[in-house]
Amino acid sequence: MYRIGQEEIDAVARAIMTRDFFKINGSGKEVLHFEEEWKATVGAEYALTMTSGFGALCSALIGLGIGPGDEVIVPAYTYIASALAVIAVGAIPVIAEVNETLTIDPVDVEKKISEHTKAVMPVHIQGFPSDMDALKALAAKYGFGIVEDACQADGGMYKGQYLGTIGNAGAYSFNYFKVITAGEGGALVTNDRTIYERALIYHDAGAVAFFGDQLNGIEQPLFGGTEFRVSDIIGAILREQLKKMPGILSDLRRNRDALGALVCGEGKAVWAPSNDIAGDCGTTLALRFETAEECRAYQQKCRDGGLGTTVPIDTGKHVYTNWTQIMEKKGALHPAMDPFLMKENQGLQMNYTMDMCPKTLDLLSRTLYIGISPEWTEEDIAHIASIMNG
Repeated sequence: MYRIGQEEIDAVARAIMTRDFFKINGSGKEVLHFEEEWKATVGAEYALTMTSGFGALCSALIGLGIGPGDEVIVPAYTYIASALAVIAVGAIPVIAEVNETLTIDPVDVEKKISEHTKAVMPVHIQGFPSDMDALKALAAKYGFGIVEDACQADGGMYKGQYLGTIGNAGAYSFNYFKVITAGEGGALVTNDRTIYERALIYHDAGAVAFFGDQLNGIEQPLFGGTEFRVSDIIGAILREQLKKMPGILSDLRRNRDALGALVCGEGKAVWAPSNDIAGDCGTTLALRFETAEECRAYQQKCRDGGLGTTVPIDTGKHVYTNWTQIMEKKGALHPAMDPFLMKENQGLQMNYTMDMCPKTLDLLSRTLYIGISPEWTEEDIAHIASIMNG
């Protein structure tokens, strides 16, 4: 969470004082207004606000018609929710390497494509844009869909286009740790009417047919789904957060660039490559070292100076080796609901091993993250740089 204050407090009060803050209402309509504002911001035709980025990912996969018998290629470095969304719809996640940008490697993606591949899920982790041109070319060549996991990249861009709007559908998260937040929350965007209609039905199957006129113009038949609906309190907070997003991103990028200019260069640290540094959210300065030992030594120097840093190999459920439910193939409590046991999925690519993505593990062990604050002053940046250069 970067910036929150009286504006959000007033927005929550505004929603509550209507005494009518269910999502579908005749008063504030905060969620519906946020969806219109989010669509206008990122340039998408359709948007649905949900309880989480996970909910948005599941809804996007359902919208694409993905289920048992299908494979979805995911990166080896992403939060486990990306892979869990795939098994939640009955499909099998196929794990691919990341490249030097720490986003999914299109070269390895192509190696993992099979006749069962129905989608690839690029993850713009830490706000780092994936190589969407290469992935779109593969999708066109082999005929599969793209579901963007932009949950850590609210407001990020790739070559002038907002992340999440480049593939068939995109998912965002607004939980406490994201660029903008309502504590929890997420959103799906798409320009595909069929994906939108299916996601609408799936994300709130118990209410869309009962509350308001949500099914007006909907041609997809009703089917059983789940409930990822949010209240107008969430919508009210997000509307205020959205107003702050441009300033947050601008300040993050400025401070990242300023710090990077001081600590990276000839004889200094090496800035990890990016697919689009201008579109990168700026939440993180990523440094790359020749060896894991050099990375740890640099981290210790920062710690000795009081500067907190992270080596991404240490980030638990963000690394595929720590995806217990996936690696142990425990996709559901009841065996009949477990995608790994479904007959439709037998023979698919699920021979997971701890060493299956060695390039990813190597890169994660040789990378150091410095988290950026949008509130840093020039003096703060100079002080941090002196620690890192010391």
